[in-house]
Amino acid sequence: MTNIAFPSQQLGDLTITAISDGYLNAGLDLLSNIDPADASRMQESAGVNDSTSIHINCYLVRGGSRTVLIDAGAGGFRQWGGRLTANLALAGVQPSEVDMILLTHAHPDHVGGLVDASGEAVFPNAELVVHNREIAFWRDDGNLSRAPERARGNFLVARQALDCYRDRLRTFDAGEVLPAVTAMPLPGHTAGHTGYRLDSAGKNLLVWADIVHFPRIQIPRPDVSIAFDQDSHLAAATRSRLLDLVSSERLLIAGMHLGELGFARIERRGGSYGVTYEGLSRG
Repeated sequence: MTNIAFPSQQLGDLTITAISDGYLNAGLDLLSNIDPADASRMQESAGVNDSTSIHINCYLVRGGSRTVLIDAGAGGFRQWGGRLTANLALAGVQPSEVDMILLTHAHPDHVGGLVDASGEAVFPNAELVVHNREIAFWRDDGNLSRAPERARGNFLVARQALDCYRDRLRTFDAGEVLPAVTAMPLPGHTAGHTGYRLDSAGKNLLVWADIVHFPRIQIPRPDVSIAFDQDSHLAAATRSRLLDLVSSERLLIAGMHLGELGFARIERRGGSYGVTYEGLSRG
């Protein structure tokens, strides 16, 4: 048992812990369908002092003799993140103990931490589980050739990570990826962008990946997309559909850019949505 109080939730025999990888830098000018001044005002009114820092969460799932990691952070790519392995150690887990990594998608702030500076796998014993559409997209040379210059480095990072784990790579389309964990396709942000729903002992939680990057803006305004979205219209439609679902079901959510507390619930507020963070629960 660690003395560090990481945000954590208990679902039956599953313990889900939010492990910070640090931050990435991105400005409000990357948002679309909103005036930057309005976006800034929304951040300020929510008490967000630094609108250029986006927190990166990974999620550790322990139970049933498994040690599973959902995403691996940025690993220092572009000086983003890089704190995952140190924070895992504080949570009592060494990289060699992780036996499965579920990827939500292959953007650099989710796969950069899979490979170290020498090109070796950070998690030597982990099976890498990825949506088949996600792999197909990043390995397609046509997609690489059509990508804007600023995005081409993303292909190299994704390909390096996938190649490094090619001998223990498993793909899926939908459905259960391991007992009590079901993949939920959430297209738009990337071709194979995937959430993971965990169900145990009558409790449930959805790790919704990159449904939002600026939660205080995109939850009340799901029509607002970000330049990182491959299909901004589809991403907005997926976000609206999911906000309706999780608010109706009162489903506990976790998100890679949801903030340091890691867990929250979405509620309807008039004709919009709001977020309430759950904080720490050892239940």
